[in-house]
Amino acid sequence: MRHTLVALVEDKPGVLNRVASLFRRRAFNIESLTVGHTERPGVSRMTIVIDSDQTSAHRVTAHLYTLVNVIQVDDLAEKPAVNRDLALVKVRAEGDSRARLLRVVDETRAHIVDTSATTVTLEITGEPEHLDLVIGRLQPFGVVEMVRTGLVAMARGDVAMRPPNGGYSNHAAVPLD
Repeated sequence: MRHTLVALVEDKPGVLNRVASLFRRRAFNIESLTVGHTERPGVSRMTIVIDSDQTSAHRVTAHLYTLVNVIQVDDLAEKPAVNRDLALVKVRAEGDSRARLLRVVDETRAHIVDTSATTVTLEITGEPEHLDLVIGRLQPFGVVEMVRTGLVAMARGDVAMRPPNGGYSNHAAVPLD
């Protein structure tokens, strides 16, 4: 089963290395790892996707809490969540294929972010499965280059990840005030 772990961490040098090393030492394969700033200065948010059973995911979560710079961890595997991925895809677009490519762009909600005489670069965002389908439709045109950001996720509804009283403590997600 795929588990999406979201961790709030202190925004300090070496934190990413310590988290990645924890997964390496425990022989877990990280399928996706994204890190970015949050609404709080000095706090970053990591979204880590792993393929593991429930017991192993709980074990990894417990090990994450042993790291000094980890503030909070939440497993979104069994919670309603918004999941998004972003891809930039450079596709061949010459002659007649350009018009056919533009139809695919319209049908798939992709966005053109760059064009040249022979290629079009597209931005695709959405659920990872949506990206897979769109990229599959682009393959016949000739994908020249592609990059994906990896998954970012957030629980649905009124629950937000933030420690109580704005402090640094290892507590579960709390409802918004």
